[in-house]
Amino acid sequence: MNASDYSSLAPIPSAATLRALGERVQHGMLVFNGRFEVSMANGLARELFGAQAATGANLARELETLLPPFALPQARETGNWTGSLPVGERVITVHLHHHADAGGDAYLALFQHVDGPEDYERELQQRHAELRQAYLRLNGAQEKLLQSEKMASIGQLAAGVAHEINNPIGYVHSNLGSLQEYLRSLFTVIEAYERALRAPDPKALIAEIDDIRNRLDIDFISRDLPQLMAESREGIERVTRIVRDLKDFSYSGRDESWKLVDLHAGLESTINIIWNELKYKVTLERRYGELPMIECLPSELNQVYMNLLLNAGHAIADRGNIIVSTGVDGDEVWVEFQDNGAGISPELRQRIFDPFFTTKPVGSGTGLGLSISYGIINKHHGRIDLDSTVGEGSRFRIVLPIRQPK
Repeated sequence: MNASDYSSLAPIPSAATLRALGERVQHGMLVFNGRFEVSMANGLARELFGAQAATGANLARELETLLPPFALPQARETGNWTGSLPVGERVITVHLHHHADAGGDAYLALFQHVDGPEDYERELQQRHAELRQAYLRLNGAQEKLLQSEKMASIGQLAAGVAHEINNPIGYVHSNLGSLQEYLRSLFTVIEAYERALRAPDPKALIAEIDDIRNRLDIDFISRDLPQLMAESREGIERVTRIVRDLKDFSYSGRDESWKLVDLHAGLESTINIIWNELKYKVTLERRYGELPMIECLPSELNQVYMNLLLNAGHAIADRGNIIVSTGVDGDEVWVEFQDNGAGISPELRQRIFDPFFTTKPVGSGTGLGLSISYGIINKHHGRIDLDSTVGEGSRFRIVLPIRQPK
């Protein structure tokens, strides 16, 4: 309602009348300002807080000590906050309302005592339902953020992936041109043999057939043709691998279940996708140990591998090395990415896992890669260890349990 809406209403009752009405309200009621000075406190409010609040002023201060630290800021920001507070051996439900104008801040707190086990259980169920809804919204937002980061990464790598696909397609296309010429030559020789077979004296055409074979270099074709076919098959298989790895990597994962997986297969799949981004300045060394099958969400771990490999590549200015190592330590496995790039200063090390923090130029990164990686590894009940020296390089080690806790 605006000011004109109140012009037709009756005058506001006196303070004494409002206090008398407050005593009839079936909830505890407390009105106070931003300095916790109380202007109204009914009997139920004083009764709920008991001897701890002999006066209204004490009641407001007692409420301040009981409220969680985020309650008042949330009430100021959204206008309302609702929660449960333990008061002695009882539980009190609090509805806190806020209003601010030129006269300052004003708060209205309504209290309800949860009397018996049934009321308390009902209150807990309601809070549980609210928390579950909040969790589902948060989980959905996290999945969308993860998928968005995946697609952003693929978008940044799109030119390199296209190049990796175009190279084998290019030489397969070239080989098909050669194969077409080879087939034309072979058909010419076959026709010569057919004429010889139909002739009264086939031996008379031997000289012509030898001339055709020499002119078309059939001996070279017979040696080159198997190699040409093998190269073409290899090229098509490389394209198939890249497309399959790209499909697996971009998979949303919403319905992905925990499964036993070979971590080395995921590493190779990820390297295959991003190799064009690294190969011109990075020498990649693999030091794989013997790993058991790991219970994990493979699509999400592939996202972590990609983030750490790309970060290692970006840390290398001109030429450098990346060592990918794996191993087992008791009931845990580890995957390590070590580079000899620029390293990370102690100040930045405190922030690298923060959402949206990035040292890359604008447009070159979202600042979500390491934050999302940290969340994924935490979801797997693992950890990420970092060891870095400025000017010497960094080492990120992912530690994961072989089997997830029940």
